[in-house]
Amino acid sequence: MTENRYSYIKPLLIHLFLGGLIFLLPFITKIYSILIFGFGLYVISKKKNQNNEALIFSAYVVGVEVLLRMTDGMHFNEYAKYSIIIFMLYGIFYQGVRREAFVYFIFILFLFPGVLYGVYSLSFEANIRKAIAFNISGPVCLGISAIYCINRVVTYSQMRNIIYAFSLPIASIIVYLLLYNPSIKDVVTSTQSNFETSGGFGPNQMSTVLGLGMFVYFAIFYLFLESRTEKIAVLAMTTIAAFRGLMTFSRGGMYTGLLMIVSLVFVTFFFVNKKVKAGIVVMAMCLVLAGMGIWVYSTIQTGGLIDKRYANQDARGREKSSALTGREQLIESEFKMFFDNPITGVGVGRNKEYREEMTGIKAASHNEISRMLAEHGVLGVICLLILFITPFLVYINNRQHVFMLCFFLFWLLTINHAAMRLSAPAFIYGLSLLKLKIVDEATVHRE
Repeated sequence: MTENRYSYIKPLLIHLFLGGLIFLLPFITKIYSILIFGFGLYVISKKKNQNNEALIFSAYVVGVEVLLRMTDGMHFNEYAKYSIIIFMLYGIFYQGVRREAFVYFIFILFLFPGVLYGVYSLSFEANIRKAIAFNISGPVCLGISAIYCINRVVTYSQMRNIIYAFSLPIASIIVYLLLYNPSIKDVVTSTQSNFETSGGFGPNQMSTVLGLGMFVYFAIFYLFLESRTEKIAVLAMTTIAAFRGLMTFSRGGMYTGLLMIVSLVFVTFFFVNKKVKAGIVVMAMCLVLAGMGIWVYSTIQTGGLIDKRYANQDARGREKSSALTGREQLIESEFKMFFDNPITGVGVGRNKEYREEMTGIKAASHNEISRMLAEHGVLGVICLLILFITPFLVYINNRQHVFMLCFFLFWLLTINHAAMRLSAPAFIYGLSLLKLKIVDEATVHRE
């Protein structure tokens, strides 16, 4: 492993300050988004992507996306996905792709019949461009990210920088949330997802990014830092991300972040000697105690409502009829679309219209698996098989990639409760395909 070459605290403090500044002057995010994209292209070009700068800037875009959305800092709705696609293509221009990437070329190719059928089948009243772009931009972003990432070698220090890039803008989000809603007790009155504690933004998406933040701060604490001061600071960020994530009252992102942490500890446990394993066991016990402390504090702050939320109860303690806030019926309708149209599907962007015609309900299921089946038919089945199988085939010869399972779980769990509204699951899926070298050649030569 490479040593920590620079302090993590300095950029962390800058982003904490930036979060406060954005709260006071939210319009600056319009400039911020342009600077991120422009500076990213400049650095990738100048460095010719020799250190996988395309991955680092894409990770930063993933971390900052929710902040830009909640402050109206994006100049168009799919800024993050399109930025990542361009960064990835720019990196491919300089370094090409591996031959194994052909499977994801097939994946992207199989998406387009559904697009053409969607154009043909959507009603005249629908905004065809928006309906299709909204539903296809996520899978295309995933496909391009996968083409770039599959079997691409990254060093341990490069992976550290990717994790850092995720974490820094999430620190700005946390500060923004603390300033927007400093008092939890004043705004939590039910067990419904809470927009106030989510900074006035969608709780589902905020929970997703805070769950990711909880994981990346833990990974930084667990793997990348040696300074005690830095470890304490990052552990504090982990704790705050976990608490504020719970306060969104949206469960999906928190379950995902927790499972990512458990999988990272589980996988790394088998890479170390007995002495280090003993330390991991002690740390895991401390984490359980810390988690219990966060939960108790959350219970106090919400008057017990958080306990009822995770027990699937309303504010009076009555069991709710649906464990998935009514999404079961929406997902069921998408499976029916698939069985009614198994060859072509209903077409990209058509599922909401089709569901309204079938059931009178005008809503989205937020489930990417059922949506892909409904809109793409049998080609959607093939696309899903590619997505599920390929990371594990790559992992057979890539056992040093201790983050592989974490990244795959994030993609799988997120697309089942938040679809691909954010760029995060698309890009992070690609990271599961990287070839991580924990010990690089320079380290071996020094030894």
